[in-house]
Amino acid sequence: MKLRVDLLRHGETTLSHTLRGSTDDELTELGWQQMHQSVFYDQTLVQTRWDYVFSSPLKRCVHFAQSLSEQVQIPLMQDQRLQEIHFGDWEGISVEQIYTDSPELLANFWQYPTLFTPPNAERYLDFQTRINQALHSIQQQMLASKSQTALVVTHGGVIKLLKCMALQQSLDDILKMTADLGQLNCFTLDSETMQLELLEDHI
Repeated sequence: MKLRVDLLRHGETTLSHTLRGSTDDELTELGWQQMHQSVFYDQTLVQTRWDYVFSSPLKRCVHFAQSLSEQVQIPLMQDQRLQEIHFGDWEGISVEQIYTDSPELLANFWQYPTLFTPPNAERYLDFQTRINQALHSIQQQMLASKSQTALVVTHGGVIKLLKCMALQQSLDDILKMTADLGQLNCFTLDSETMQLELLEDHI
């Protein structure tokens, strides 16, 4: 059976000019609008068949997820494993500043993120394991509740990772993937094989 799993990236935040990672910053008014416009069309849910909402517990995700859950009466489950990758010493710092301070490490990180990890940061392979565990829990919860469609409110790194998996590309290609602020990215998930497929129509 194919499950429909739509991932919504949080919108603009107060620290959107930096690598936020696990830093718990707030949505701006624009960020909230970006998310709202992606899930509502003329006050109607874009995907009217969402049965469940899953969310990262960070404020830039869960505040919108809670509002949506209450507004349209969809069950919400928070999962810490859906958080963004932790950038260690680079948390809350702009790429420009990192380039000034550590140009060689930043260049290596962009090109080979599985081999070069920022100081005190989460390794991408550990991040992949964490997200795979979260995806398995989503699959289990959807099957247990007989849900066929779910919305996951999460982060750019999570969406880029799942795109790599769906397209069967190397994890080193993760930073080449796109995940725009406040936008939906739509997948199907095979409930038996856990194979992801990226849907190009975005709804």
